[in-house]
Amino acid sequence: MREASFIERNKEKWLLIENNLLNIVNVDPDILASNYIELTNDLAYAQTFYPQSKTKDYLNELSIRAHQLIYKDQKSSSNKLSHFFTYEIFESIWKIRKQLVYSLLIFLLANVIGFISAHYEESFLKFIMGSHYVDMTVQNIKEGNPAGVYQQGSNWGGALAITINNVQVAFFAFIYGIFFSLGTGYILMMNGIMVGTFHYLFFKYNVLSEAMTAIWIHGTIELSVIVIAGGCGLAMGNSILFPKSYTRLESFKRTVKHAAKVLISTIPFFIMAGTLEGYVTRYYQVSVWMCLIIIAISLLSIVYVYIVKPKQMALKYGWDK
Repeated sequence: MREASFIERNKEKWLLIENNLLNIVNVDPDILASNYIELTNDLAYAQTFYPQSKTKDYLNELSIRAHQLIYKDQKSSSNKLSHFFTYEIFESIWKIRKQLVYSLLIFLLANVIGFISAHYEESFLKFIMGSHYVDMTVQNIKEGNPAGVYQQGSNWGGALAITINNVQVAFFAFIYGIFFSLGTGYILMMNGIMVGTFHYLFFKYNVLSEAMTAIWIHGTIELSVIVIAGGCGLAMGNSILFPKSYTRLESFKRTVKHAAKVLISTIPFFIMAGTLEGYVTRYYQVSVWMCLIIIAISLLSIVYVYIVKPKQMALKYGWDK
């Protein structure tokens, strides 16, 4: 990007930041922190592409001033951690929101493909899920316990193993994005097809509603965060394919910071999903209302954290401007 274009694109933002620093007492601390992050990003870009320019000197001076004013009375470690979880994560979610939507669409499409394929090709079920698993599930269905597979093993052992497996899937969905998003797309498609095939198995034997009240106790969060991890991977891959006005390396570095923050935000949800699958799902036959309440709370939590809250903060802090 030419220096003149860089200045024209950002000058209004820099003037606003200067004004905020002059009126620091009357400005929300989160806005000041966001201003500082924006300044340091712009400074890094200017140091890379315009190292001898007055623009770089101006941004360096402004960044130093912002740092001194914002952090002079703060305990940096605790405030940085708090700021990360209450501000930066939601900003990053907003930055890659399009890729999160693309990830969801790919996953849903794969669900449909899996369901339809299993319907029209009987051998597809065992091809995707394995003969042993299908035969075991069919036997459980005949015994009136369609989700009996989740009652095997110990509570804590199952929760730990499931959490580790889910984190691995999410990690691969994220890291494979480096292969120009194709790796992430593959992970999303394979998992989506598996889920669609899994649903068809219960649909075929007319126990879909009963099985779903069990599976979605943990599946609501588990599958949601896999989709979110996929969105992180797509964001990373797309930053290489479509760098816009940045170099590919600079675009990649900027996007990875946001994607990594969003991925970190999924860890508590993975732990929650593993705990539910290990400790709660096995008791799905106790009460259908218990199942529905847990599913509803899980869904609302995901929607709030990854849709509602980022939207509210985007409007408050003007992230689209």
